[in-house]
Amino acid sequence: MKHRSHQPETKAVHGAADLDKKNGPLATPIYQTSTFEVSDNDEQLRATHTDHFYTRYGNPTNTAAEQTIAALEGMDAALTFSSGMGAITTTLMALLKSGDHIVAQRDIYGGVSKFLSQWLPKMGIETTFVDTTDYEQYEQAIRPNTKLLHLESPTNPTLRIVDFKKTAALAKQHRILSMVDSTFGTPINQHPAEFGIDLIMHSGTKYLAGHTDLICGVVAARHELIEQIWGTRTTLGNCMDPHASWLLLRGLKTLAVRVERQNENARRIAEFLSEHAKVRKVHYPFLESHPQYAVARAQMSGGGGMVSFEVEGTGEDARRVSEAMRLFTLAPSLGGVESLVSIPILTSHAMIPAAERAKMGVTEQLIRLSVGIENADDLVNDLEHALQAVAAPQRVTVG
Repeated sequence: MKHRSHQPETKAVHGAADLDKKNGPLATPIYQTSTFEVSDNDEQLRATHTDHFYTRYGNPTNTAAEQTIAALEGMDAALTFSSGMGAITTTLMALLKSGDHIVAQRDIYGGVSKFLSQWLPKMGIETTFVDTTDYEQYEQAIRPNTKLLHLESPTNPTLRIVDFKKTAALAKQHRILSMVDSTFGTPINQHPAEFGIDLIMHSGTKYLAGHTDLICGVVAARHELIEQIWGTRTTLGNCMDPHASWLLLRGLKTLAVRVERQNENARRIAEFLSEHAKVRKVHYPFLESHPQYAVARAQMSGGGGMVSFEVEGTGEDARRVSEAMRLFTLAPSLGGVESLVSIPILTSHAMIPAAERAKMGVTEQLIRLSVGIENADDLVNDLEHALQAVAAPQRVTVG
């Protein structure tokens, strides 16, 4: 009898577990070992491409996390890495060679932008950056040697939304790979594979782990792509530690309930900020004022836990607001159960030249919020208090 496919909440909890198995450990064990014993050399050879050979190649705890994420993303397989940047850099180096070309949207995480613009050229790989929602630019940027379309949606930190249907169709038309950083979206709020995206990447440090206690990255794709990436990961050695994988598995079990609460809290905060006199602009996909609101509603089930906004003032005003918060902790990163605040020009986009940041809409007045699972009223009150730090506008007296 064919089993009915489970919903994301169920996949996150049970993952790759065999539901028919009895008398085993309920929690996945930590295989905290660097190597595995074999009975003879023939078995040694057979084990080389398994998760019972050497932990740089694979590990049963890592496999359990990878299979859970593959199930959540609706992909054949997944690989974990020691960081989100490790996931992206390893994947690109695995799938590209000297002379190849990438088309990437301009609105991407600063570390990835730096890798594409400063590191890959040393390997003979060029990147053309295009406006995130101008799909004619994507088309025009594709060359005969273009091999990959790199996307991020929702974007960091302005929360623009990329149309997966359009970009996947464009990639297939030109026979190139499409890859999306879906960290902000999570496998709960969006499923890029359903639209034809080839590779889905996450900084698992964020929502997947969810408790601000580990660093990891993930890539999910079809088998043949994962095999290529696995070979490069094994060579570069940026695999995940088994204990970190166990923590990731623990976090994945509560992913759906955490994201649901973060969706609710973030939308409430976005609505509050959009009506505040000291706020110039609010970025949140499920606000009707968002320029890609229709696309977001069509391909996302929730708006996510990230909100960014510009204060009606100066960069110094933005700094004062961020420092005046008490429940939103001033810290980089995102996606955990606790609420965080940061100034993108000082953190995620500090490495990007000011002129490029301006093209992205990343201003000095921009504040990024990672909304946690606290009480929404308490978070709104914290923001109300913090916004008092914005200097009152000067009144001009005539006469």
